[in-house]
Amino acid sequence: MTETTEQIDTAKEFPEFNFAEGELLLINKPYKWTSFDVVGKIRNSLKPLKLKVGHAGTLDPLATGLLILCTGKLTKQIDTFQAQEKEYTGTMIVGASTPSFDMETVVDQEYPTSHLTDEQIYAATAAFTGDIQQYPPAHSAVKVNGERLYVKARRGEETELRLRFVTVSEFEITRIALPEVDFRIVCSKGTYIRSLISDFGTAIHSGAYLSKLTRTRNGEFLLENAFEVNDLVNYIRNNKQI
Repeated sequence: MTETTEQIDTAKEFPEFNFAEGELLLINKPYKWTSFDVVGKIRNSLKPLKLKVGHAGTLDPLATGLLILCTGKLTKQIDTFQAQEKEYTGTMIVGASTPSFDMETVVDQEYPTSHLTDEQIYAATAAFTGDIQQYPPAHSAVKVNGERLYVKARRGEETELRLRFVTVSEFEITRIALPEVDFRIVCSKGTYIRSLISDFGTAIHSGAYLSKLTRTRNGEFLLENAFEVNDLVNYIRNNKQI
């Protein structure tokens, strides 16, 4: 089975697909795959049909979980699915920071944690719920002058980042075992969980970076109903779904 942060039941019944008319596919994105890797894998399996395939909301390579793909005529509705509320679960490491705000880059600074209590950590989430502002990570897929920020960051270039407004409906701390802190977040489209965790670390006067992230819900669609990429590809090829 593909490595994931959560084990998903792969013994699902596959429907009869009509990819040309349009299918909405729920995929459990594997760890270290880009969202475009998933799109490419599915598009390649449908190559004889020469169909459009697109995803409704990027997941970082180090994140796993629910990725919605649309095929054929349904690709026209991608923006609708992308705009829906998202839910994530994950783990942050408190007491350190990285330039990418996650494990893509190595720790560049360490901070004390001895001053922290569980009550302080729980209470700090209040400042990050509701309508908030955040900067996207320098290591992100946001484009500036036609080039993605992570490309500029890897060259060592500094770019002026623009604040964005997002909505965090829920920010729940589910486990504290310092330096690890687990969380669940419900948020709007465009929310960068990495930025949220980095800002959270600053708020508790101790850095923090993201070590695990899984998207568990996109609108009404749930991760528990998602297919593993290779299972779906094998089904398409072996059951003449093209």
